[in-house]
Amino acid sequence: RARAFARSMCAEMHAGFRHLRSDMTMCIRERVDVRPWSRDLAKDIERVFTLWTEARRRFGAGGPYLFGDRPGMADAMYAPVCTRFRTYGIELEPRLDAYCERILTLPAMQEWIAAAVAEPEAIDELDMEF
Repeated sequence: RARAFARSMCAEMHAGFRHLRSDMTMCIRERVDVRPWSRDLAKDIERVFTLWTEARRRFGAGGPYLFGDRPGMADAMYAPVCTRFRTYGIELEPRLDAYCERILTLPAMQEWIAAAVAEPEAIDELDMEF
């Protein structure tokens, strides 16, 4: 059951969340606010909250990750969402905030974040303008 739920979450991340992807683009170096959110973006955010809460409730009680004591593919698929939630100042309930913090402190994530911050090149059409 856990594996099926994790696969379903990964498939949803892979093929869905169009408004989260377009309205909250990947931007590790900045902190911005895009409120007011569109109704569709709010639905995407709420859906992520629901998936994370359900995974933690049903399968993650034994550890800090979505499905227990080891990070898995679902955690990897949703790691960019953790960075987006930080970039855009999304308030999380304490358990989900702790989950995001755990993901963001993983060595691989720290390496990725440091590389993004240190990146000297900018691509004008991809950079955010404020």
